[in-house]
Amino acid sequence: MRWSAFSLFGFLSLFAAFPSAHAAGEDYGVLIISRERLEVATSCEIGVYIQDQLSARLFQEQSTSFNLPPGNVSLRLKLLPGQVPGCNPGLLAPGSQEIKLHAGDVQKYRIAMTQEGMYLKRADLGY
Repeated sequence: MRWSAFSLFGFLSLFAAFPSAHAAGEDYGVLIISRERLEVATSCEIGVYIQDQLSARLFQEQSTSFNLPPGNVSLRLKLLPGQVPGCNPGLLAPGSQEIKLHAGDVQKYRIAMTQEGMYLKRADLGY
């Protein structure tokens, strides 16, 4: 009798813990940044700065993803010096972009270029 009572309580405690573990897995948003298209006419590395800290380096045909807490995210792009000839250190883009993430969101952006410089353009997830 004791063994069955202990196993029953143990089994029920697993079910009680499951919803909180499942909810804890969704308290972040996924941000995907892609340089898969050839919209930026340079072979230099592009640095992705999140909250003014270098978080990723992207060459052509690459992408990266981040698990971030929900809320506003400040993003900047910058050309980085590297091994490719002609890649001199660049200045940070004049302004940052703000992206709002919610828990459980998956948002994809691709790097694009205008006369003012590089920016992030919303893209389809493709699945």
